[in-house]
Amino acid sequence: MLNVGMVGVGCISGIYLENFTNVFRDVKLVAVCDLIRERAENAQKKYNVPKLYDTMEELFADPEIDIVLNLTRPYQHYAVSKAALLAGKHVYSEKPLGADLAEGEELVKIAEEKGLFIGGAPDTFMGAGIQSCRRLIDAGVIGTPIGGRMAMVSHGVETWHPDPDFYYQRGGGPILDMGPYYITALINLLGGIRKVYGYTYTAYPERLITAEPHVGEIIKVNTPTHIECFLTLDSGITVSMLTSFDVYGTRQANIEIYGTKGTLYVPDPNNFGGKIIFKNGETGQEEEFPMTFDYPENSRCLGLDDMAVAIETGRPGRTTYKQTLHVLETMAGVFESAKTGLPYEMKTHFVREAPMDPTKPHGHL
Repeated sequence: MLNVGMVGVGCISGIYLENFTNVFRDVKLVAVCDLIRERAENAQKKYNVPKLYDTMEELFADPEIDIVLNLTRPYQHYAVSKAALLAGKHVYSEKPLGADLAEGEELVKIAEEKGLFIGGAPDTFMGAGIQSCRRLIDAGVIGTPIGGRMAMVSHGVETWHPDPDFYYQRGGGPILDMGPYYITALINLLGGIRKVYGYTYTAYPERLITAEPHVGEIIKVNTPTHIECFLTLDSGITVSMLTSFDVYGTRQANIEIYGTKGTLYVPDPNNFGGKIIFKNGETGQEEEFPMTFDYPENSRCLGLDDMAVAIETGRPGRTTYKQTLHVLETMAGVFESAKTGLPYEMKTHFVREAPMDPTKPHGHL
């Protein structure tokens, strides 16, 4: 069992804390730290965390900690992860790996030089929904894949999020915020990406916050908020993706995979489970397939647990930088293509790791 120190105790930390306590047994949370000390104090008290640190540097200096869990804001991921690596800690970071490709590449370089693991979210692809879809595709149920579409659209987060500003700054926006879920699911279903073509737009240069505690405040938007792209996979097929904070609604499924025998409607990749529907091309009927893997519920921390086991046993991890850097480069490639008007050729190469083992006891990998 490896010990974990959590840096950042914001909104996403709640489900990690719950799952550290009640689900996963290959990792142990031993310390928390947040710039707002009250958040760390509340987490320590509620979940009986042994240690609380005032600064991340103090946490990094603790020899008992093996892995740093980086739950800070996206534009802070690089600085926190770099400092943790330089202190000799393995790192599991919330998505994205960095705010741009250069940050991600530097983090990977440091980790490799020091013989450390760095990887991170999302881990939703390890849940029952995406894993079951992968099994169906690999078994040939949909025939030969010929393409697909993905869509994540909303009209922003300022109507519900208590602190929405960072979603509209560097490191935010719909593709860096939500794109990792979709791209990670896609490459685990169909394999890596070799070419990207992108388009970006911003419909609203300012946003009015209507959620407490910042009701009435104006956000200056400093990142594209409507992004469309075409992703050509190593197999040669192309999948289109739309991510937007500017759209009021869509009827398109989150992910549709088209095959020679029919269409697979994949569950929302922001979740671990969900309905799996196949439109059978031969019968014309829609069939619902059962989930055949564990973790249909919100199982954030699953990827961290997998990383810990990989470190201890030497087996390949499913959430390493080989995946998170490939996803980050894909998103960076969208912006580069949008700027140049030319397709972006990927430098990284992704090969899927083994699927999940449904025979493992719940909470152990």
